[in-house]
Amino acid sequence: MIRLDHIGKAHGRQVLFFDSSMGVFRGDTIGLVGPNGAGKSTILRMIVSEEEPDDGTIIVEKNVSVGYFRQDVGEMKGRSVLEETIAGAGEVATIKGELDALEAKMIDPAFADEMAELLERYGDVQGRFEELGGYGVEAKAQEILAGLGFSEDRVSGDVGALSGGWKMRVALARILLMGPDVLLLDEPTNHLDLESILWLEGFLKQFDGAIVMTSHDREFMNRLVTKIVDIDGGQLTTYTGDYEFYVQQRALGEKQQEAAFARQEAMLKKEREFIARFKARASHAAQVQSRVKKLEKIDTLEPPKKRRVVRFQFKEPKRSGDDVAKLAKVRKAFGEHVIYDEFDFLVRRQERWCVMGQNGAGKSTLLKMVSGESAPDDGRVAVGPSVTMAYFAQHAMDVLDGTLSVVQTIERAYPMASVGALKTLLGAFGFSGADADKKVGLLSGGEKSRLVLARMLYASPNFLVLDEPTNHLDLGTKEMLMEALAGYGGTMLFVSHDRAFLSAVANRVLELTPQGAVLYGGGYDEYVAQAGHEAPGMRA
Repeated sequence: MIRLDHIGKAHGRQVLFFDSSMGVFRGDTIGLVGPNGAGKSTILRMIVSEEEPDDGTIIVEKNVSVGYFRQDVGEMKGRSVLEETIAGAGEVATIKGELDALEAKMIDPAFADEMAELLERYGDVQGRFEELGGYGVEAKAQEILAGLGFSEDRVSGDVGALSGGWKMRVALARILLMGPDVLLLDEPTNHLDLESILWLEGFLKQFDGAIVMTSHDREFMNRLVTKIVDIDGGQLTTYTGDYEFYVQQRALGEKQQEAAFARQEAMLKKEREFIARFKARASHAAQVQSRVKKLEKIDTLEPPKKRRVVRFQFKEPKRSGDDVAKLAKVRKAFGEHVIYDEFDFLVRRQERWCVMGQNGAGKSTLLKMVSGESAPDDGRVAVGPSVTMAYFAQHAMDVLDGTLSVVQTIERAYPMASVGALKTLLGAFGFSGADADKKVGLLSGGEKSRLVLARMLYASPNFLVLDEPTNHLDLGTKEMLMEALAGYGGTMLFVSHDRAFLSAVANRVLELTPQGAVLYGGGYDEYVAQAGHEAPGMRA
């Protein structure tokens, strides 16, 4: 369906691809992986001709339709959510527009003389509309929007009134409704809650075309992909299998490269030592010349490339009291919508509570009350003795000073820390080399999120309250954070839609349901087994 043949591409001095190839065939679900800036999104843009390769060719088969979901959704206003979704349905949306225009003319006396032509054209257009399933398009749009978390009142509401995150969902709904032959999905799970991610997984599993995606959600990719295309050092390497298989095969390949390189280096060293030892002896001249010629003919192996991974380790936090946070008889309402009523909850030392619940259940509200960002309408919220709390929420990025560089931001927070320790910290969160000197005002949302987390975690608080800490984090940073939190000796209360993160970090689950709170004593995997679903309202 799509072929990239011997492509080359550079952005300024940065070479993204050199003589690289890959193919996309019907039934493929391909995950593009690689470090930040490796060129994952560039591949998607080149496929839809928003960028051109410097060398090589990109071939899209004739009559193959391509739908491209990107993070930049553009302007949306002037229509309802449903109308905006249907407007993106491709040919069927265009034909529906023509049908509406023809119907308007047929009831307008001004066009009475053209009625025969209008009726003939209407019949042709209506036939094509039926062929494309046009009369079911509204019901399908409603189904997709419901799966992506839209309530009935939001579906009929003005799309221009939505937040950026909800507009992203509309943009995704448009592409899914379009039903192209090839779906290009650039981080489709950003801004989705766990329920919507699970619905999207099910939808994509039923899709009979081809999918090429980027995603920072390891579990999402692992459940869907049939191939991984790894972007590294300007080359595209295709692995057939899921994400876990790719990780294993890449690690195996690195070990084999290391072993082959080590064997060749040992052989070369031995030959060079022989030449150096006997080159002045006439009796060994023939052997020396033979070995010199042998070395000249050898294709020397390159040292194996390893992706640089910087680890972050928490300093041991100071011990808190046994009761870290306590809510007693708490009530919280927004207008007539009661979130909590007579709610009791206790967080004890070294417990790691993940909070589950559908949209509007009060997950973020709970975290805000515990952190002191919001007060209950009634009841009491108390933090225990010797607790040093750090609260992460998405709005924390808004208070960063855009005039400072990344490294200045960290130095200002920890003026007594050594430069080496701070640079190691920044490296662990993806700011190495020139990236540490970037102005904060120029950072992307994901980069700002990483900076806030780095600044917050360096102090090793003994109570972490985290609202979607992995949003916008790349896979490498996310896995580093999971590994660091696995060795964290403090207490946690958090909300996340990332199943790998939930599985790795939580040891308690609080599920907020319309009937009240349900507590589970084990981690996320035990919650799934006991509750029978991966998220509230979803079947396992």
